[in-house]
Amino acid sequence: MSRERDTDAEIDVDAEETSLDELRAEIEDIDREIVELIARRTYVADSVAQVKAERDLPTTDESQEARVMERAGRNAEQFDVDSNLVKAVFRLLIELNKVEQRENR
Repeated sequence: MSRERDTDAEIDVDAEETSLDELRAEIEDIDREIVELIARRTYVADSVAQVKAERDLPTTDESQEARVMERAGRNAEQFDVDSNLVKAVFRLLIELNKVEQRENR
């Protein structure tokens, strides 16, 4: 009977490890998707920068930044994610885009 319990425990541990491995693999996929979306966002922001340069518009548009932050907060609430965390990520994305826009002018 003792050996039977050991086997059951091994199966439980294996199932937990498999489940953990599957969850980690899913996180890896999500991380890749996040990077892909950041790259896509950056590409579009570069296009915005080109239009701004052609029209001799300033790099910074505070009203647009405020709209982005407001939208990020609403989306965070919709998906029950910490709004401050999401806004911090978007602040970084906005700063990244502004630096690239300045460098390309």
